Amino acid sequence: MKKIFVLIGIVALVWACKKGEDSIPELFTGFLKPSNFPEPTYNFSRNMITKEGFELGKRLFYEPRLSRNNTVACGSCHIQSAAFTHHGHDVSHGIDDRLGIRNPMPIMNMAWQKEFFWDGGVFDLDLAAVNAITNPVEMDETVPNVLRKLRAHPDYPALFKKAFGTDEITDARFFKALSQYMLMAVSNNAKYDHVMRKEAGYAFTEQEQKGYLFYQKNCSSCHNEPLFTDRSYRNNGLSPNRANDTGRDSVTLNPADRYKFKVPSLRNISYTAPYMHDGRFLTLNRVIEHYRTGMVDSPTLDPNFRQADGSLGIKMSDSEKDNLIAFLKTLDDRDFLTNKLLAEPEINSGFVVN
Repeated sequence: MKKIFVLIGIVALVWACKKGEDSIPELFTGFLKPSNFPEPTYNFSRNMITKEGFELGKRLFYEPRLSRNNTVACGSCHIQSAAFTHHGHDVSHGIDDRLGIRNPMPIMNMAWQKEFFWDGGVFDLDLAAVNAITNPVEMDETVPNVLRKLRAHPDYPALFKKAFGTDEITDARFFKALSQYMLMAVSNNAKYDHVMRKEAGYAFTEQEQKGYLFYQKNCSSCHNEPLFTDRSYRNNGLSPNRANDTGRDSVTLNPADRYKFKVPSLRNISYTAPYMHDGRFLTLNRVIEHYRTGMVDSPTLDPNFRQADGSLGIKMSDSEKDNLIAFLKTLDDRDFLTNKLLAEPEINSGFVVN
């Protein structure tokens, strides 16, 4: 795996040094594992990221032809300035303004994810887009029809040829290109990361340090560093919503998974509101109040929230709450939200330009 990262880095360096190229190769650095991150779980040996594959994936990510009436793209519900979430919406708003039942999860650090979506119903990133494309309240389309539209488009056969060697547009190539784009959505440049890497000029304030210690004691068992999720499924004491979404057990059919949802990352938390699987909490303050005083008991409630005195939740003073919020804001990565490499491409006469 390490050899793959080195190879990608060398190829990227060659691209960046070529003269007369447009701005994309200058920005493109390839997928390199952040020094403070664990080894990825994604199998790069079956889908190595290339400049051409990434460019194609980005074009497809923002392509509304993936939807039935050509109005909804992946980027419609996964907005970069909101850490690739659907800012301002409690649940996804899809085709014909139809409403889903869940808040879109951020597209961020996908190479370290084992399963996808709040219920973990997809176990391969290369297949994740199928759900959105075929879901009747999201894109309401079929994969074969998407491929037909792409084959009839004046640009895509040439773009697929650049990425894969021939102009054949297949479902496997289509999904791999989308994965290449999503895999490059790596967030690892928050203040927290600078501090952990011991970079000059970066240090936690006294309040942030106190918040960090509180987080380590009370939050890290679920939101562990450096991804700030343990990628498990847990019941965090939410009352059932009107849709009675039961979460993980809809996939496993195991009653022990009832009302369990995937633990989301805390990274970029200032930008990913509203919160929880159904977007019920609009502010970070309200989220923390839930963990202090708002938990609802049920048979599958995570045992971490059961205190020795019989109470539920996390004991926290007002000052500890302020300290925790101060620390959580060190996980915000403005560079990720403004990375031109990930930005929606402009289309000019059928060619992608930056």
